[in-house]
Amino acid sequence: MKLLVTGGAGFIGSNYIRHVLSAHPDCQVINIDNLTYAGNLENLNDVKSSPNYSFVKGDICDRKIIESLKFDAIVNFAAESHVDRSILDASPFLQTNIMGTHNLLEIARQRDCIFLHVSTDEVYGSTEKGFFSEDSPLQPNSPYAASKASSDMLVRAHVETFKIRAMITRCSNNYGAYQFPEKLIPLVIINALNRKPIPVYGDGMNVRDWIYVADHCRAVDAVLHSGRHGEVFNIGARNEMPNIEIIKLLLKKLAWRLDQNEDELLRLITFVKDRQGHDRRYAIDPSRIERQLGWKPQMSFEDGVSKTIEWYISNKQWWQRINSKEYMQYYDAQYGERLKK
Repeated sequence: MKLLVTGGAGFIGSNYIRHVLSAHPDCQVINIDNLTYAGNLENLNDVKSSPNYSFVKGDICDRKIIESLKFDAIVNFAAESHVDRSILDASPFLQTNIMGTHNLLEIARQRDCIFLHVSTDEVYGSTEKGFFSEDSPLQPNSPYAASKASSDMLVRAHVETFKIRAMITRCSNNYGAYQFPEKLIPLVIINALNRKPIPVYGDGMNVRDWIYVADHCRAVDAVLHSGRHGEVFNIGARNEMPNIEIIKLLLKKLAWRLDQNEDELLRLITFVKDRQGHDRRYAIDPSRIERQLGWKPQMSFEDGVSKTIEWYISNKQWWQRINSKEYMQYYDAQYGERLKK
């Protein structure tokens, strides 16, 4: 299989490429990424010399670039994904997440190739109790979630109207190596290492289901190879936890790992004004993928958090280059000015 992975220089996309090259030695992977602020080719330093891997600098909205590539299937990770940024300016989210997905769908339709669209549990909105199934109505509450719900509907429309071979995955919150420092878990780890305040929205009781990124990658791969076309699959680890408990667990593990005073790290917690439209609880039921494809998460949250902490401690240069924007300089010179936000 020749596989086009969009957004492969990002957090989940780069982990997925690494998984594919390891699990499927005969697969050819083309990574296309526009190298916006969260795209970082350093995420793939360990595979860049692989004969089965190639990189193309490009925007999924640029049809000519996509059409110039040869592939049998598309896995679409490319997206603007940070809720806070979507509240400040939704325009890039509409362009990439909606129009970019439409562009890829049209190419998939013309070539009759498989299209796997990677979405999010945020399209369902918030729930105080119970769990969302794949048949639950979409009720997005942020501009980011609305843009992803819109792209999901485009995929559905292309399946129903044009009978393309497409599937959708909707995953809960990911964590692990190479996650951009603006996200909760790396932000807590890095701020604690630097003895900086750790901001917590509202009362910190917003609940998310957390999944280790490698488990998510295995799930996406299972759907690509064995999922029924037209199907939607929720991907979750059944690991709900309030944000404040996540933060306290991280700080406890960091204190033990660094042989430091836990109370001193806990004092870094700083409650701030809640985010606009902050969903209270995400909760999805992953029974379909467990039942149909035999997938289940392999990494416990305790072990996954410990591995993640160890990775950020051992890879300070990676996140320091991001925080200083040094990582942008080489790629700006090689590929031209990237979007700086």
